[in-house]
Order: sequence, then structure tokens, then C-alpha cells
Amino acid sequence: MVADRGKKSKVAEDENADGIDTELVLSIEKLQEVQDELEKVNEEASDKVLEIEQKYNEIRRPVYNKRNEIIKSIPDFWLNAFLSHPVLCDLLNEEDQKIFKYMNSLDVEDFKDVKSGYCITFIFNENPHFENTKLSKTFTFLDEGTTKITGTVIKWKEGMGSTNGINHEKNGNKRPLAEESFFSWFAETEQKDFVELQDEVAEIIKEDLWPNPLKYFNNEAGEEESDGDDE
Repeated sequence: MVADRGKKSKVAEDENADGIDTELVLSIEKLQEVQDELEKVNEEASDKVLEIEQKYNEIRRPVYNKRNEIIKSIPDFWLNAFLSHPVLCDLLNEEDQKIFKYMNSLDVEDFKDVKSGYCITFIFNENPHFENTKLSKTFTFLDEGTTKITGTVIKWKEGMGSTNGINHEKNGNKRPLAEESFFSWFAETEQKDFVELQDEVAEIIKEDLWPNPLKYFNNEAGEEESDGDDE
């Protein structure tokens, strides 16, 4: 009899365990259904956000154009904005700064489908360094999760270009300095080692400098950091 009770107890435990397992599976399945529903809502929300972003990109465009026209009347605006930026300032060597004096406009434009990519364009007055009036770098987001990067080929004038994008010479010495130019950034589209850096530079220009370059031209960013340190 004791043995029978033991067997019955074991059977009951197994049945309870099976019941618990079944309940757990059902709960997880229900949870997955709810999670799928949430994902669907999130996707719809993302689509709506993109629609709004595209709408306001069109509204912002003429305002950006108006801003660029005013900036053209301010000498060395973009040079000073770059030099006052805590990251971008380190990317301009002395020769780059001479070239930036001829820069009159910067433009950042998302593709019509903002998920597809964007283009950054530097516009220059006629200058003694290169033939181009526009230098662009385009980032196209592909379906497989990769980014296609293309850049303008710079047509350097005689004696101005070099393999790293700029010609540096020490006084009295023809040996070039081992100092990379910001302008090599336009050509570095195939070198995988530089992709992350390129993305970082592009993101800083697109998300930080471009929305409010006046903040950096006036060096307000540095003042804000100083105020924070004082506190």
C-alpha cells in the first residue's frame, strides 16, 4: 500500500509539472503575441516620425538657404566655426585653414527618403588650391545594413595636391610633413579602417555643427562648458 501511495504521489507530481509547463508555454506564447503587437505599433510610430521629418525637412530647406546667404557675407565664418568646435578643430592643419578661407557655404541634405542617406557639401569660391567649387560626401544606406560612401575627387591645381590630399613643405625643406589633411576625408571611401572615423566626422557635421553653426562661430559652446566647470 505504501508503495502504491508513493507511485500515485509521483504520478501526481508529474501531472502537476506537465500542467505547470503547459501554463508556462501558453503564457510565453501570449507574451510573444503582445510583444509582436507592440513591435507593430512601434513600426507604425517610426513611419509616422519619418513622415513628419520629411515634411519638416522641406519646410526647413528655404530657411537653411536663407541662412547660407547671410553666412556668405561674414568673412571666415566656416573656418572659425570649425576651429571653435571641440572635435573638428583638430582636423584642420595650417594649410587646410588657408583653404577654408575660401569656403562660403556648407550644406547638409537628407535624401527625400530620410532612411536612405544624406549628402554633405562644401562650397568654395574660386581659389588657388583646386578647381572644384563643390566638394561632396554622400552616405547611402543600403538594404543589407551597410553604407555606401562616395566623395568628390578633388582636382588640385599644380603644386597643391599630394597623395594625402594636400602639399606640406617645411621651410627650406622639400620633404613633406607627415600631417594628414582634412581634405583627404573626401577620398577615404574604400579604406575600411577609416569608415568609423568618417562616419563620426559626418555625424558631427550633420547632427552638431550644421543645426546651429552660429553657436560655434560665437564660441558659445566653449562658454557653456566653462560655466558647467564653474558649477
